Amino acid sequence: MPTQIEDSQDSNEQVSSEQWFICKRDTGICEIVSDRSEEISSSVETWGAFASQREAIAKRVGLIRAGKCKPQ
Repeated sequence: MPTQIEDSQDSNEQVSSEQWFICKRDTGICEIVSDRSEEISSSVETWGAFASQREAIAKRVGLIRAGKCKPQ
């Protein structure tokens, strides 16, 4: 008997049209922010926009592993 797998979202993740960005500070630490242009404009480098916070977190992990960001 085949089983169906339903797509479910993490209850901690907001379901909205919010976009997420990764902003690198002058300290080298990358932060994940949502649609806050003042934080984005004051950053050294920016990646995004990402559709979900989960996607931005995964990208930030990759940037840390690649040596482009320092871990917090």
